[in-house]
Amino acid sequence: MPFPLTHDDPHHIGPYRLIARLGSGGMGTVYLARSAGGRTVALKTMHAAIASDTTCRTRFRLESDAARVIGGLHGAEVVDADPRAETPWLATEYVLGPPLDEAVRLAGPLPEPSVRALGAALCGALGQLHGSDVVHRDLKPSNIMITAYGPKV
Repeated sequence: MPFPLTHDDPHHIGPYRLIARLGSGGMGTVYLARSAGGRTVALKTMHAAIASDTTCRTRFRLESDAARVIGGLHGAEVVDADPRAETPWLATEYVLGPPLDEAVRLAGPLPEPSVRALGAALCGALGQLHGSDVVHRDLKPSNIMITAYGPKV
């Protein structure tokens, strides 16, 4: 669910115009953004306070690499990224659908066949990541988007 930008949010990051906030966590903020050509993306940035920390920057770069590995089948397709920018950022396709935790909160427990299908799709996603020597360190229901085409990590 998008939230309005705050007074201290930038108006642009890289070539993208920020439209709204999608969320914020320990490492950064995710924005709804639009390219000059009109493509809507989810744009993740690092918090300025940690952008100068080499370890955090490396972790962000590895997350960008992992997103490219998982690709559009099991995750959001990477559109663009600049992990070396003053404020590192990653732009992915905007995935339309609720996070798993919100879907369950709104509609109740999933039926058993849906849980089995969800589990199989998540195993496929994690198998693809692990096969590329990438470990997803933040897999939780709020990071699993439920889409018309299946779950995306």
